[in-house]
Amino acid sequence: MSSSPSSSILLEARALGFSRQDEPVFGPVDFVLRAGEIALVEGDNGSGKTTLMRVLTGMLRPGEGQVLFAGEPFSLTTMGGAIVFLGHHLGLKFDLTARENLDVSAGLYGMRDGTSSLDALGFVGLGGFEDEPVRRLSAGQKKRAALARLLLLPARVWLLDEPYANLDREGIALVNRLLDGHASRGGAALVTSHGAVSFAGGEPRRIRLHA
Repeated sequence: MSSSPSSSILLEARALGFSRQDEPVFGPVDFVLRAGEIALVEGDNGSGKTTLMRVLTGMLRPGEGQVLFAGEPFSLTTMGGAIVFLGHHLGLKFDLTARENLDVSAGLYGMRDGTSSLDALGFVGLGGFEDEPVRRLSAGQKKRAALARLLLLPARVWLLDEPYANLDREGIALVNRLLDGHASRGGAALVTSHGAVSFAGGEPRRIRLHA
């Protein structure tokens, strides 16, 4: 799913690479992610897809190259909340309810205009489970609670590492609806997936990783 060349660049990687114990994990890689665009990161197992996501969020320091957000060097202190990451660890506190988890996130990063924690949970199919402790939810319901955070927060860039894992066909369709809605609002997303991906808005641009 691509946007016009004139669309603003939200996220940019310049000669980005990462090594572990002097062994290259990925890179160097160059790409831009524009407003309204969804891109799919591809690569064999061990090619560094998850590591790339962690570098782009600032969780890992790149071995080489640079990450820019809206043309400025990215840092967690200056860009907190501008990028949201959903990975294998869902970032949920299991002793809190689904609604309490979203309220904590909104307290840290703000809330998208015109929505609420209850709205977001209802959209992802967790209506009636808002006040259930997360530890009591199924794996698929936990994933939906994490997806609701994407809908609630005002972040312009989504970094989604295997967002379709632990979801049935209906859940996969939900992820695609969320992505399409985000792109239509001028957001952008970078996605990794081992399975086939199909978006309503068309084929995503593909970024191939090589170690």
